[in-house]
Amino acid sequence: MPRPEVLDRIKAAEQDADDIVDEAEQDREQRLEDAREEAEQIRETAREEAQSAAQERLEEARAEIEADRKELLEEGEQARDDLESRAQERTEDVIEHVTELFEEAVHAQT
Repeated sequence: MPRPEVLDRIKAAEQDADDIVDEAEQDREQRLEDAREEAEQIRETAREEAQSAAQERLEEARAEIEADRKELLEEGEQARDDLESRAQERTEDVIEHVTELFEEAVHAQT
């Protein structure tokens, strides 16, 4: 094979090798970019799921707090009603006792 032809074949082989290297580099860059995008999508999905779970826990906690609050209010209202009832029951006794004390005081002065 003549020397110029050999040189042409070597140059062609070098160019083919450079093309293969360039193509491999482009493929590597594309794969890295795809991996970065996929990682970002995974992070975003995880962030959304975490936010959703946190919101759900917050709503559950608020519902529980509201239930506890209502229960405490009902217990307080019941205690108030019991106190009012007992006070009402004792009103007659207190009036009678005060009247007796007043009458004793009036009789003691006369």
